[in-house]
Order: sequence, then C-alpha cells, then structure tokens
Amino acid sequence: MNKIFAIISREYITRVRKRAFIIMTILGPLLFGTILIAPYKLASMEDTSDKIIAVMEFDSTGAPVDPDSMLFKGIFPDKKHLSFQYLQGVNDATMQVMLEEASYYAILTIDNSILNKKEARVSLFSVKQPSVDLETYIKQNLEGFIFVKNLERDSISPSQIGAAQTRIDLVSSRLNKDGGFKEQKMVDLKRGIGYAAGFLIYFFIFFFGAMVMRGVIEEKTNRVVEVIITSVRPFQLMMGKIIGIALVGLTQFLAWVLLTVGIYQFAVDTLMDTPQTPQTEQVAGQSPVGSGNEGLAGIFDALSTIEWQFYVYLLGTFLFYFLFGYLLYGAMFGAIGSAVDSETDTQQFMLPVTIPLILSIIVLVQAITNPEGQLVYWFSIIPFTSPVVMMARIPFHPPVADIILSMVLLVITFLAMTWLAGKIYRTGILMYGKKVSYREILKWIRFKN
Repeated sequence: MNKIFAIISREYITRVRKRAFIIMTILGPLLFGTILIAPYKLASMEDTSDKIIAVMEFDSTGAPVDPDSMLFKGIFPDKKHLSFQYLQGVNDATMQVMLEEASYYAILTIDNSILNKKEARVSLFSVKQPSVDLETYIKQNLEGFIFVKNLERDSISPSQIGAAQTRIDLVSSRLNKDGGFKEQKMVDLKRGIGYAAGFLIYFFIFFFGAMVMRGVIEEKTNRVVEVIITSVRPFQLMMGKIIGIALVGLTQFLAWVLLTVGIYQFAVDTLMDTPQTPQTEQVAGQSPVGSGNEGLAGIFDALSTIEWQFYVYLLGTFLFYFLFGYLLYGAMFGAIGSAVDSETDTQQFMLPVTIPLILSIIVLVQAITNPEGQLVYWFSIIPFTSPVVMMARIPFHPPVADIILSMVLLVITFLAMTWLAGKIYRTGILMYGKKVSYREILKWIRFKN
C-alpha cells in the first residue's frame, strides 16, 4: 500500500508543479467568466454616436406622400442618440447621395398599404449594418401602430384586447414523501446547472483519462516502466497513476470553483451597479426591450435564492460521479495506453471507450428537457453513461433509489473494470514492437499466473 501512495504522490506533485497546470488553473475560470459575463456587459454598453433616421412614406402607386399627410408620422419616438425625421420621398439615386453626403445614418421607406396586409415589408437603407436593437425598435413600433389601427378599424379598443388576455404562469409541484406537495422553482436555471455539471464531467473524463493514457505510453516508450516494475507490481503502478491524476483533477476543479466564486462576487459588485440603458418604449401588443444587464442580474438573483443545501447536495453528487466516472474510464484509458507503443496506435481501441461518452452527451440534451424519460432513466443507471446523464437529473431530485442504484452499479463496474484493465496492463506494459489486436488482448485477459 505504501508503494501505491508513493506513486500517487509522485504523479500528483509532478503534474501540479507543471506550468501548464498552473496556467490552466488560472485561465480556466477567467475564460469561463469572460464567456458568461462579456456578452451581457457588451450588450449593456450604450452606443453614444448620434443617429438620424430619415422616414419616407409612399402610397400604393409608389408616389411619395407629403410629410404633413403621412399616416406613419410620429410613430417613432426619439431616443437618446437616436432621432427620426419625416421627409418627402425621393428616388434611389437621391437616397444614395443623402446617405453618402448628408448626416443621415439610414433611410426608412414605408408603403402605407401595409395597413391592409397580414404580412408586409418595409425597407431600411444604410451605409453600415444597422444594429439589432435599432431594427427591433423600428419593427416593434410599426407592428404596434398597425395593431392599434387594425383594432380601430374593427371598432375594438386596445383596452378591450388587454382585458381579454390572460397570462398563464404554470407552476409545477411534486409530491413529497410526507404526502405534501413542493413547488418546483427556477426549473430553467436547474436545467442549465444540470447540463453544465454533466458537460463538465464529460470534459474531465476525456481530458484526464487521456492524460492517463499518454502518461502510460510515455513511460512505456522511454522504457522507464521497466525500472519501475522491478519495485512495484504493474497493477499498483496503474492504480497509483490513475488515483494520482484523479487528485490532480480534483485539485484543479476545486481551484476553479473558488476562482469562479471570486469572479461571481466581482461581477455582482461591479456589473450590477452599471447604469441601465434606456428601454425601448412599449407599444401595444409588444414587450419592451431591456438591457443585457437585466439578464445577468436575473441569473445572479436566481442563484442567490437557491438554498445552500441544494449546492451541498449538487456538489456532493458531482464529486462522486466525477471521481468514479473518471476512475472507471481512467482504468480503460490506462489499459489502452499499455497495449500500444505510440499515441497514433490508440485509434483502433478508442472507439469502444468513447462511444458511451458520446452517447451520454447526446442523451444529456434530452435529459435536461425530460429528466424522467425512459431513455434518460436507463442512461442514468448504466455505469458507462450515468456520470454524465445522472447529473442532468440531480437538480430535479430524482428518487433516492435511482441515485443509490446508479452509484452502486458505478462502483461495482469500476472495480470490475479495474481488475480487467489490470490484467491487460500487466502484460501490455512490457510488450514492444508488436501490433496488438483485440484477440491478443483477450488472451492477456484469460492468462493466469
């Protein structure tokens, strides 16, 4: 046992001291935080350049309408850094000159016959590509104006429409063991958490499992293993290497958690105080367009309302499935590394190992939408896919029996696979210059001392 501890210590200390480990430990949360926060921060940044939009109206014959007689005059309220001017319609050549030589950012042309159409088109001419916010602002105001006009045509007031509408907020409640019902809150957020947790396990298994395989191939190629196994048994060497790299992965994960919490706190302290950009005025039948900060603030507010017991429960199950999922696949990756002489020879053996992982990430998408489906249930129980798929069910508190069964099967399969991989490792680690086939590996498994 002391020899295994020595191997674990060597693997852990050697890898933790590497520059690549330190850089990735620091950059990982920074990159993740940037991906999460940057879009909201950029969306909240206000465009301070002044824009003037020229509005021209034409009748059904294509003749320009005088600005004083326009049906759509005044439907676009001016905003900060955005104003509208209603002008006499001109031809395309004149519009080109207005855009190139005058101070107009864009020209909006409207055919007033769109009032009588179910679907209609308007044209926005500009030199530069208009922003999505500007396009949305124009569309919403036009749709709202036409909506009100159509109601007036049919002698219906907008207030009557509003009074007839009902907003449904579907609240799900689950039956508890004590016979009561518990309301399910923040379902979408839990789906996101489950998907992120499952994907992280998928990533960690692939990343650190491949690290085990490369480490075994490197020692085998350099003939270092011939010296090492004079002091330890091949099985002890394999277990020490797998567990040592597992501890490296846990160390990196815990460091990422702490750094992510720091980034989260920084975002709360700085981004939440950013002034809100003016909202688009609400028109009939439309919702106002808010700033990007509101979405980020909503996520932070939702996370802060979740009970701490949920985080403990989620973290505990995540660590279990991460650890034993990695140990299961780490043993298989280690066996592959011992059976080949170079990394290019691993392709023929990688497919049976990677197929369950690929299937699990595919089913993970379905698991976040229907965590109690039959396919999701079985994939969360089968040991080769349960580390990824079960994490999508965990936020929705699946039956305890399902979790226990999944965990027990995962541990049993890990022990069986470790024993199997040990027999492959014992023979394959000293095999050189021979092209190994599945039939050859089967002989190694059947071989008895």
